Amino acid sequence: MNKQNLYHPVTIGNTQIKGNLFLAPLAGYTDVPFRSLCIEMGSDMTFTEMVSTEGLFRKGEKTLALLQKAPNETEYAIQLFMGTTDSLPGALEQLRGYNPTFIDINCGCPVPKVTKTGAGSSMMKNPPLITEIVKMITRTIPTAVSVKFRTGWDENSQNYLEFAQAALDGGASMLTLHARTRAQGYAPFADWAKLKTLKDYCITNGYDVPIFGSGDLFHAQDAKKMLQETGIDGIMFARGAIGNPFIFQQTKDLLEEREERTISLEQKIAIILRHLDLMIAHYGEKSACIQMRKHTCSYLKGIANTSAIKQEVVKASKREDYLEAMHRLQASC
Repeated sequence: MNKQNLYHPVTIGNTQIKGNLFLAPLAGYTDVPFRSLCIEMGSDMTFTEMVSTEGLFRKGEKTLALLQKAPNETEYAIQLFMGTTDSLPGALEQLRGYNPTFIDINCGCPVPKVTKTGAGSSMMKNPPLITEIVKMITRTIPTAVSVKFRTGWDENSQNYLEFAQAALDGGASMLTLHARTRAQGYAPFADWAKLKTLKDYCITNGYDVPIFGSGDLFHAQDAKKMLQETGIDGIMFARGAIGNPFIFQQTKDLLEEREERTISLEQKIAIILRHLDLMIAHYGEKSACIQMRKHTCSYLKGIANTSAIKQEVVKASKREDYLEAMHRLQASC
């Protein structure tokens, strides 16, 4: 893959997405306001937070709220998690009216409260289950299915190629590999060589499906390096996009050989307030201001002498509190 085509459209099922820089699904972060902001900042595709099939089956109010689409999401994917297929038929009935671009299956979450139910990365212990799940979805609703998974449960059971094959056997239209085991969690370092192995495996066996990579993507240079070294089709920014939605356009600039733009403090403050306003429009002022605390602290990470500002932010309960904190931040730098 040469420099000129590192950034390119990608086809998933019957849908062509305009580019190959995606925002990964992140519980507690990829809600409607943040997805909307990332699209404004250059993300080509977004995913909901992970949605429980059991919650969908029971028509849980909080679960259904996760399915809401942002006004500027022309394309979006719903990520589901489950430990069995018991609630899947009922869950799929609830999804019929949402028309997602595709459905993604979470087989990578390492959090104990998820894995203890057999969901998330626990699914890697049972490859035939992912075959069954993908088949059930594709036979029920007219949408493509992608699968996001890890290299294995632990160092002694790195079965990602077997698992990929099981997903493909079910009819998966896209695979995303987080290049760590479940046991590694998010500790450094992701093993990008396995991304290349997975891509080569699919090519060798005649599978023309896009392969995406995740893990240790915190800067535009990381994305370029991953694409160049592995030959995969696209990347998913996860933690690297938190407090840094600029990463999408910065990466596009780098991949298309334009000068990478630097982000000024004024631009960062403007995006913090833009994010806050999107949150307020979606949740109301009180809830938004509480939820925005974690995002703002992420935006301020790496900026010198902001400890006092962060202390103000974690107590903020109205928009005016954020305006005052940002005014003091600008005056102090």
